[in-house]
Amino acid sequence: MKNRYLFTSESVSEGHPDKVADFISDSILDACLEADPQCRTACETFTTTDFVLTGGEISLSPEKFEALPVEKIVREAVASIGYNKEEYKFNAATFQWENRIHSQSPDIAQGVTGTGLFKAQGAGDQGMMFGFACNETPELMPAPLQFSHTILKRASALRKEGSIRWLRPDSKSQVSILYENHKPIAVDTVIVSHQHDEDVSYAEIERTIINEIIKPVLEPTGLLTKETKYLINPTGKFVIGGPHGDSGLTGRKLIVDTYGGMGRHGGGSFSGKDPSKVDRSAAYMARYIAKNIVASGVCERCELQLAYAIGYPQPVSVMVDTFGTSATDETKLTALVQDMFDLSPAGIIKTLDLRRPIYKQTTFYGHFGKPGLPWEKTDKAEEIARALS
Repeated sequence: MKNRYLFTSESVSEGHPDKVADFISDSILDACLEADPQCRTACETFTTTDFVLTGGEISLSPEKFEALPVEKIVREAVASIGYNKEEYKFNAATFQWENRIHSQSPDIAQGVTGTGLFKAQGAGDQGMMFGFACNETPELMPAPLQFSHTILKRASALRKEGSIRWLRPDSKSQVSILYENHKPIAVDTVIVSHQHDEDVSYAEIERTIINEIIKPVLEPTGLLTKETKYLINPTGKFVIGGPHGDSGLTGRKLIVDTYGGMGRHGGGSFSGKDPSKVDRSAAYMARYIAKNIVASGVCERCELQLAYAIGYPQPVSVMVDTFGTSATDETKLTALVQDMFDLSPAGIIKTLDLRRPIYKQTTFYGHFGKPGLPWEKTDKAEEIARALS
């Protein structure tokens, strides 16, 4: 009996107000790590019409903290997205900015630095983190999310090079895939809502987005059909957008950042956090391990859960789930993961070389499925396959 169902995932562009906030936070984080690779940072940003608020905690020395050009970092981040016109009601050169960043709590710091109850580096907080991978795309990511990201990346490239003059920075996409026996067989529905200038007709918007943005991305997949539905700017108009259209806040696009709902999420956000925060670093490590397990050929889908206690130097639980796609017992896979990978906070940072200013490139279009990031390597796949052969 054929098991058919639809699965949907969404993405948002760099001009989405929440992503503007994420990018500012990650830009500040990268600047802190450039100043001091051991710096601990938890920076959050709020955006609205003509206004940005930055806040949080940073552990830089007083001299380096004073020298950090936060306002310059914030304005350059916004300008690079494309908010550079007064008509957007959010202009990198003129918005009001307020700063409430302060030093890190010593109570948290002692658990991370090994001066608390445990003398090894502990987790920066308690919580559970998930990593996921599947063989639906070359990136080993879920197809609905990967396609949603790629559509908006193409739109951004065309906007920035001036090929489509009327595109503005804010946009969202959503792709619904028809599955049969857990395999993608067709694109059912594609939604794109893209901010635009006032002086363009709806007919031109619809035609251009379908023919110049969506189809060049999805036609090579072979999943478009005559029945595929397209919903473009379904309200009929999207001129007001970005932080003027809606407020933005760091950490509100967790499912966009991870697996589009196909893999679970522990609840902790990523942007603005240095790698001592396992919300971020352990989620990256879990993706690295899950991806290598799938790349080894042991299974078609893999989810890994890690859980930590604040200040404690080892995970309190490890769990592997292959959703019935592996002949290998999951207890054996879990034991292999614990034996092969150092899952301590310090071990994760060392394995993935995370104390570097690499985080701005993670902000947009998902933290996973991008080539060049250390948690996207599949350098352990052969070793896993040999261990289980």
